[in-house]
Amino acid sequence: MRQVAVCGPRECSDVEAQWARMVGQLLAEAGVTVLCGGGGGVMAAVAEGASGAGGLVIGVRPDTERGAVCAGLSAVLFTGMGEARNAILVASADAVIIIGGSWGTLSELALARHRGVPVVSLGGWQLLDADGNPLDATISANDPADAVARALGAGS
Repeated sequence: MRQVAVCGPRECSDVEAQWARMVGQLLAEAGVTVLCGGGGGVMAAVAEGASGAGGLVIGVRPDTERGAVCAGLSAVLFTGMGEARNAILVASADAVIIIGGSWGTLSELALARHRGVPVVSLGGWQLLDADGNPLDATISANDPADAVARALGAGS
């Protein structure tokens, strides 16, 4: 079974939440297990989209607080590891889709690329070199369908 992690900020825009719901739905329809942080914002929206389409959604939590999880999760891993859980999340994925950006999302991008896991960015971080040229760190996507197609193609 293929697994795609969807990462993004706990506080996201309405557009980012809409994108995340659609990404979750499309991944579930493709039969992919969706991994996320199990919290609010992008994480809650992707869980909603995937579970609404009958998909399997696993939340990898940084804490052990059962009341902090979002709805729509099929299972939750309570790591109690804080931000170190980001390494577990991305190491478990065949590909990562980042939607929007926060410092935690940036750490997930870096950890994924360090491990050789492809990262697709939908309105998320774009890294530049010292001269302002884009680094080959992410695959840019134009919309949720494009992000899912690129993640499934990259994670093959």
